[in-house]
Amino acid sequence: MLTWGRTVRIFVCVPPTDMRRGFDGLAATAQTVTHQDPLNGHLFVFFNRRRDRVKILYWDTSGYCLWYKRLEAGQFSLSGSVPDQDSVEWDLPQLTLILEGIDLAESHRHRRYSRPASPVASPE
Repeated sequence: MLTWGRTVRIFVCVPPTDMRRGFDGLAATAQTVTHQDPLNGHLFVFFNRRRDRVKILYWDTSGYCLWYKRLEAGQFSLSGSVPDQDSVEWDLPQLTLILEGIDLAESHRHRRYSRPASPVASPE
């Protein structure tokens, strides 16, 4: 299993993607759909129409990397996790659960402590 740091953002392209696309085609799609720079080191996730294949594109320090998974049975369940938008941002636990076959519509996240934003100092 691949691991990424907590600072990595994950952008999901909601419309189905042609899985024949390679590095450059997916990078162009990422930029068009998510309006993000594919060279920023974040993850860009693409699913096919049947939702049985996923590609994850990211920029390493020296070039593009592509992670590809094809399910032999079933499909990735995105219900409840994808709004009616062209792209959506996920966090790492969401991506991990979906890749492991967990339906997010059947689960819920418990409230956890989050550090309050620091007050902004007013200029004098």
